[in-house]
Amino acid sequence: MNKLAILGGSKAVVEDSQHEEMFCWPIVTEEDEQAVLEVLRARSMSGLDITKKFETEFAEWVGVKHALGHCNGTASLKGAMWACGVGAGDEVICPSMTYWASIVQALSFGASVNFADIDPDTLCIDPNDIEHRIGPKTKLIVVVHYAGHPCDMDPIMEIARRHNIKVLEDVSHAQGSLYKGRMTGTLGDIAGMSMMTGKSFAIGEAGMMVTNDRLLYERCIVYGHYARTGAPSNYNPVDKQVHDETLSRFAGVALGGAKHRMNQTCAAMGRVQLKYYPERIAEIQKAMSRFWNLLEDVPGIRPHRPPLDSGSTMGGGYFPRGLYCAEELGGLSCEKFCEAVRAEGVTACNPGANAPLHLHPAFHEADLFNQGQPTVIAFGQRDVRQGPGSLPVTERINEIAFGVPWFKHDDLEMIEQIASAYRKVALQAEALQL
Repeated sequence: MNKLAILGGSKAVVEDSQHEEMFCWPIVTEEDEQAVLEVLRARSMSGLDITKKFETEFAEWVGVKHALGHCNGTASLKGAMWACGVGAGDEVICPSMTYWASIVQALSFGASVNFADIDPDTLCIDPNDIEHRIGPKTKLIVVVHYAGHPCDMDPIMEIARRHNIKVLEDVSHAQGSLYKGRMTGTLGDIAGMSMMTGKSFAIGEAGMMVTNDRLLYERCIVYGHYARTGAPSNYNPVDKQVHDETLSRFAGVALGGAKHRMNQTCAAMGRVQLKYYPERIAEIQKAMSRFWNLLEDVPGIRPHRPPLDSGSTMGGGYFPRGLYCAEELGGLSCEKFCEAVRAEGVTACNPGANAPLHLHPAFHEADLFNQGQPTVIAFGQRDVRQGPGSLPVTERINEIAFGVPWFKHDDLEMIEQIASAYRKVALQAEALQL
């Protein structure tokens, strides 16, 4: 085997312009361009006709009754939190291992966040770390299907139902992922997701809320979609989608003080992307499986994916991770392992994932309402702030996980090259400790 590149050997990965499309995403064709141009030429960017068609098609694909387009994923999750009744003094449970946009909205409602630890194999919220966090003011559990891996939803839903707490799924990483054969986004009470350019379902700066609960759907409309509440308008035909009498009296005003409407250029692109998304993510899954299958006998590294016979899948494979076992490589740190893989020509290999949110000052000190005290305790909540050492698995993320390339096509030659870089470093780990 060749000497490690970090020690002066030749690289395992040879750059080749023929393989550039391996990592190009989203796939944009003339059909996408034409759909967007039609919206621009019609000057209908702020309309609803195309967005409604997209919502209907998306809901049918996911398998839910209701879908509601949003301007971004953060807005879809914020509207969903309000729909679930999150308010001042409440608590929300959420994994700390996620992006801030999964949960910081809770602070804007005057709620606090009781962060839960993650399972070291799934990197998703640990069902065993939820129930003891539930208190009299707990209103919602937010689960994140992290890096495309579906959460273990059956025990989570059992806990939630027993305590009469709603569950919000953040599907931003996992459009098309399955949990035991069921689509993510259909497993909790309501779901929100990002569809921004970097995600696996990418249509621009957009988001989507999905649910089977009509009341939650209508509450999301009232919060940020004033044009759908049934109020008369000089500019748009009356669009009455809110029928609940306690909500319809607010027609014409977005109670959230924000417009959550999706730009129709995104909706138009979304309709085209949805037509091809299942076949495209099948290609991604095939490529990612090939990569991990090439490494199945390599010590120290494991695939971050559900068991192959579980009926669960990784959707579009967004933000792919590997699991690291330093003890199998003589204690070699994940950081040093990743440095050596990068030297072999794999730029995607970095230790860890997101930074743990429970340690961020926003969830300890931020005073959003100028009350002279942190918002997380300003409305009579118990103090659930967590410091270093409180979530041990999450805080070890840089030791137990690492990045791998997100393959968009099943290119045998390139995948073999990149897999050989990981294999080369793992099998020569001892040389890095001399």
